[in-house]
Amino acid sequence: MNHKLREEGHTEVNSYNNQGGGVRFGSPLTDGVKILLVWNGIFYLLQHFIVQRFLFFGLSIEQLLGTVPRLIVERGFIWQLVTYMFLHGNFTHILFNMFALWMFGSDIERLYGTRKFLYFYFFTGIGAGILTVVFSPDSIIPTVGASGAIYGLLMAFAYYFPERKIYLYFLFPIPVRIFVIVFGAFELMSSINSQPGDSVAHIAHLGGLVFGWVYIKWIGRMIDEWERKRRRRHLNIVDSNNDDFWGRRQ
Repeated sequence: MNHKLREEGHTEVNSYNNQGGGVRFGSPLTDGVKILLVWNGIFYLLQHFIVQRFLFFGLSIEQLLGTVPRLIVERGFIWQLVTYMFLHGNFTHILFNMFALWMFGSDIERLYGTRKFLYFYFFTGIGAGILTVVFSPDSIIPTVGASGAIYGLLMAFAYYFPERKIYLYFLFPIPVRIFVIVFGAFELMSSINSQPGDSVAHIAHLGGLVFGWVYIKWIGRMIDEWERKRRRRHLNIVDSNNDDFWGRRQ
């Protein structure tokens, strides 16, 4: 988002940070977060209980809707950059992602508004998928999960609420900015030292952080400016010094 938004939200951000001594455990659900939770739940049920054993054009649901770099590059399956966010490997995978969506997403949605929050969520999630394709274009292993978008939300949370404390392993309260630095460094090292058979998409996690920062610093500003121009174009400005103005009022 742009600098003006951050200034306008400064009082709200400070009020959030001052609640409960700066240590909070999630927040009430917002509309956009609810929508994402519901759709992730629907896809999880479809994936694991309804169509798990079916093949579509010879592909499993993970191969069809997960991010498979080779299929995107060679066959143009670009929808996978969106749909992969709604698939998850197992119940633990979706549980922790949806927990993080609730924990970080609701406050970001209150700051951005529902529409811009969803812009941000999908921008970071798609960006994480693109980075996965860029770094492994020949891979045939599906990447699934909302983790890229979740890491984007974590970046935004650390940017707007840097001193807010969260519980590491549900025990140790630490500032969010430190949490992001530690996890970002961990994902970077893990991606560098990744071994064959590693089931964690470290590049997608890094992509979420990177694209979250890009949105906050540039893309969000561009969207805000475009919306301001669009609103100005739709304003019906009338010159009160014009005789026709007074004539129409009589």
